[in-house]
Amino acid sequence: MKRVSKNISLQNPQEFKHQLLSWAQQFDQVLWLDSNNYPMKNSQFEAILAVDAYSELSMQSNGAFEALKKYQQTEVDYIFGYLSYDLKNDTEVLSSKNVDNLAFPDLYFFKAKRLFFIKKDSVTLSYVPSEKENIGTDLENITAFSQEDDSLLKQAKAPLKILARISKEAYHVKLQKVLNHINRGDIYEANFCQEFYAENARINPLEVYRNLNKISASPFASYFKSKHHFILSASPERYIQKLGNTVISQPIKGTAKRSSNPEEDFLLKTNLTKDPKEIAENIMIVDLVRNDLSRIATKGSVHVQELCKVYSFKQVHQLISTVTCTVDDTTDPVHIIQQTFPMGSMTGAPKISAMKIMEKLEESKRGVYSGAIGYMSPHGDFDFNVVIRSILYNAQKKYVSYSVGGAITAKSIPEKEYEECLIKAMAMKKVLVK
Repeated sequence: MKRVSKNISLQNPQEFKHQLLSWAQQFDQVLWLDSNNYPMKNSQFEAILAVDAYSELSMQSNGAFEALKKYQQTEVDYIFGYLSYDLKNDTEVLSSKNVDNLAFPDLYFFKAKRLFFIKKDSVTLSYVPSEKENIGTDLENITAFSQEDDSLLKQAKAPLKILARISKEAYHVKLQKVLNHINRGDIYEANFCQEFYAENARINPLEVYRNLNKISASPFASYFKSKHHFILSASPERYIQKLGNTVISQPIKGTAKRSSNPEEDFLLKTNLTKDPKEIAENIMIVDLVRNDLSRIATKGSVHVQELCKVYSFKQVHQLISTVTCTVDDTTDPVHIIQQTFPMGSMTGAPKISAMKIMEKLEESKRGVYSGAIGYMSPHGDFDFNVVIRSILYNAQKKYVSYSVGGAITAKSIPEKEYEECLIKAMAMKKVLVK
């Protein structure tokens, strides 16, 4: 099926992006990917919107990757969606039995009837043939959207009471158990995560997303809607990208808060580059990612292009490494994801042992958190983020949730790890309880 495309110039790209996402709320399926103009290498678009499913794939973990391979090969088109962390159960002998009040499918992808690709000062509309007659009308409706129209999208809200799934005291106890595993040699790094949640929650997902994005302005922000399921993400982290025969992974490990005082902020950034614990965390995960990529790479092609480089975001400074490899033309794109999933920065090392131990110590099923959101192109290229700094919402169950985690090594101090979690959670809490 060949899509019908139309390219138009934009006088005010930022205003058009705002109008476009407001207009999209009428559809049951929406995925918005926004780089926020952050200068992240290899990004192909400034923003993408996919709306209105032509076809869908919704799965639990058993057999999900094989189903995704067939779906991608059958559609031969852009497909958009997410992979939940619990797809680990489809690649290894693992399970997920913790509390799950969000009830998202483990995997969800859709082929959209309407696509919008934004680059600099232009947008390309790409519609399935059956919808081509709507291009002109849709453009008129989008550009006619005003700030006043946004008020029509707002829902009645009730005050939220954010609760911790794990108390601070319990967190300290559990972290000591993680350290015991490390000291015994069972693992040498783990990403231990905890959930914060609110019940009987009524929120306006679009408003919450926009406020979160305004605070964070991250390079891998996304807004996902599938009927009553919502993902509101301000992720700064790329999980994996494929461009032709090149595969790129950019794990984040190492965090420092920011300061409004330029001198103090520079000092915080400088100290991060010299912090032995933060650097050790990053290097451990780089080794894990190199090992993952070696499963699908041509011999000798795995390289570390950047090691522990500081990237600064509105909320935090982060250490990011860039690992690349080359793959054969015949390598199935879904196979690449399957062999490297979940992202090593969200598991620990050794990967399988860390996932097993975290499953026992954590009290919530991670679900989409720690998973990935993104797209695959008709030619098998793809780009996926890591779902962190994100709010998950089930409007039907009136349940809202966000989780945070941190890398635990032998040098970890429980109190400092807890404080780091609160720093990471700050933006999500702020937009929910304001």
